[in-house]
Amino acid sequence: MIYWIITSVVVLAITFFIVINMKVFGGVPKGKRLARIRQSKLYRNKKFQNISHTPSLAEGYKMSKVTYDFFLGKKDPLLKPLKAIPSIHTDLKKIDKNLEVFIWLGHSSYYLQTDGVSFLIDPVLSSYGSPFKFFNKAFEGSDIFKPEDIPELDYLVITHDHFDHLDYPTVKSIKDRTGAAIVPLGVGAHLERWGYTEEQLIEEEWGTKVELKNQLKITFTPARHFSGRRTRQNDTLWTSYVLETPTRKIFLGGDSGYDSHFKMIGDQYGPFDYAILENGQYGEAWRYIHTLPEDVIQASIDLNAKTIIPVHSSKFALALHPWNEPLQKVTSFGKEKGLHILTPMIGEVVDLNLSDQQFKVWWED
Repeated sequence: MIYWIITSVVVLAITFFIVINMKVFGGVPKGKRLARIRQSKLYRNKKFQNISHTPSLAEGYKMSKVTYDFFLGKKDPLLKPLKAIPSIHTDLKKIDKNLEVFIWLGHSSYYLQTDGVSFLIDPVLSSYGSPFKFFNKAFEGSDIFKPEDIPELDYLVITHDHFDHLDYPTVKSIKDRTGAAIVPLGVGAHLERWGYTEEQLIEEEWGTKVELKNQLKITFTPARHFSGRRTRQNDTLWTSYVLETPTRKIFLGGDSGYDSHFKMIGDQYGPFDYAILENGQYGEAWRYIHTLPEDVIQASIDLNAKTIIPVHSSKFALALHPWNEPLQKVTSFGKEKGLHILTPMIGEVVDLNLSDQQFKVWWED
């Protein structure tokens, strides 16, 4: 009996070691990168820290109950859409370089082109948002864009290293079409393991401003979240970005719970012509690390944003709310506050020079 117990433990340990070292899990910061991390003021007690104390769960919630509800609890009948998500397959490779556009690719992935410079943000163009193909599958109609649809890129931009924002098959596939990758400190270890060169990486921490092509600038700014692809959390940084062009300012939010940093960013860098903000995959238990719809509205006000584009919804079921609730709530709350919110379908072109562009209420169809 003892022999079989020992054998089982050894087999499980070996299996875990093999799985966790698969390329999809990325790399571990070492050498010069690890030295930089340890010197960062954001890195304390052997991990990166948020500005405010940020527990994984809000007060009154227990991990055991939250986990049970997520995997075994009763699900909302509209947790996933009952039919295919409406979407438009725009040919990204045929877009004129002189156009100023935003194109949502589903969840938190989007293509942005401004002042003759192209950006791809947090691309997850696999049909799943996890390390394994059988888990966290995309909704029908939401995964119409594939890595081969991506044109030659000036910049790949990553906000943090979670699987629903940093997709190994996508990022590896577009490596040779990517001029440079902009990533928070530590995340470069993943990309280097996947074939990116050190010269391709712009890897910095909050407060760093970087000069880009055509007089564009990008600044790494705070977010309230966490990181981790392996067993250890917060060994890489998470970030938001301020993108400044000669003609406009755009806030790239990434994932974040609500906190004082939105007001700080608004005061220091605003007003913003556009704020692209997380809206979806939330819950009261996670309100410190994901914004609730009402928080999205307050964050928009804090940022002093003229136009808001909500993302992080309509592709994966990573929370227990109905799939279309995020867009229902954020548009309703935004209307009450007189905010301008754009809600394109996946693949629908947003012309950044048109302030009055209108879109269908497609999530109600």
